[in-house]
Amino acid sequence: MTVEDHAERLDRATATGQAIPQLTSTEPMSLATAYAVQHAGIALREGRGETLAGVKLGFTSKAKAEQMGVSDVIIGSLTDRMRIEDGGTFDVGRGVHPRVEPEVAFRLGPDAGIVAVAPALEIIDSRYRDFDFSLADVVADNTSASAFVLGPWTQLDRLDALAVDLLFDGEVVATGSTADILGDPLRALPAAQRMAAAYGHRLRDGSVLLAGAATAAVALRAGTHVEARVAGLGSVSVHTVEG
Repeated sequence: MTVEDHAERLDRATATGQAIPQLTSTEPMSLATAYAVQHAGIALREGRGETLAGVKLGFTSKAKAEQMGVSDVIIGSLTDRMRIEDGGTFDVGRGVHPRVEPEVAFRLGPDAGIVAVAPALEIIDSRYRDFDFSLADVVADNTSASAFVLGPWTQLDRLDALAVDLLFDGEVVATGSTADILGDPLRALPAAQRMAAAYGHRLRDGSVLLAGAATAAVALRAGTHVEARVAGLGSVSVHTVEG
């Protein structure tokens, strides 16, 4: 199958919420080809009027990277239609098996430097059966990107050891620290710059950089008030619905 064929399969899976077999289940795929598939998928979105809003990093947790047997982060693209307003709603019925992670987000300036930081939620949703994938599979699937929510922007110089809580209906379901994001979320910027240069992503003025998860991802269910609290940064929330 061609790069475009793979991209169209993943695009249909995203649109229909129907899982597909892993791309590498039938043929091997290099990392370079996987990123080509990812870019082709984003091009399909742009063809429908979506615009690039930023980038996200994956495997920024040492434990997750070791679990996947990788030694580097991965990068994916965010579009404007992936963004949900703080306090808005997310339809879990549109996904395959959506999960949520608390994160730190950065807003980039004209020289791709950090100008502001915010608490964030990322909703991930692998389009593969059983939420199971190889490195090439997840890269091709745009690093499982589905949606993101940004809290209030602020200025904060130190981010290396801030407590992070993920809450469902006011009950804590996961805890972590910003130290779980590359040891310090500020390290996400040089990592993103390096990966963007290597794989053709763009870090634009005003764009968003999701630095990575501070806890394990937790499965979403309908009818839940989901909130992330990051000490010193504040909170961000989303309500889940179905249909």
